[in-house]
Amino acid sequence: MAKGAIVINTERCKGCGVCIPTCPNKVIALSKKVNSKGYNHLEVQNDNCIGCANCAIVCPDGVITVYRVK
Repeated sequence: MAKGAIVINTERCKGCGVCIPTCPNKVIALSKKVNSKGYNHLEVQNDNCIGCANCAIVCPDGVITVYRVK
């Protein structure tokens, strides 16, 4: 089973939430915290990422980087 990890550029995230339903393991959610622009940004809520990159593919602003390890 592949193991993945995601890094979110929280300053550039606008909190649109497009990526959230694409995650099969519910790894990401909107934070209650806001960035300097006042947006509730994305945050990682568990370590079940499989590195599928669905979130990064649909992100309109390209704020998600996916890493995959075997």
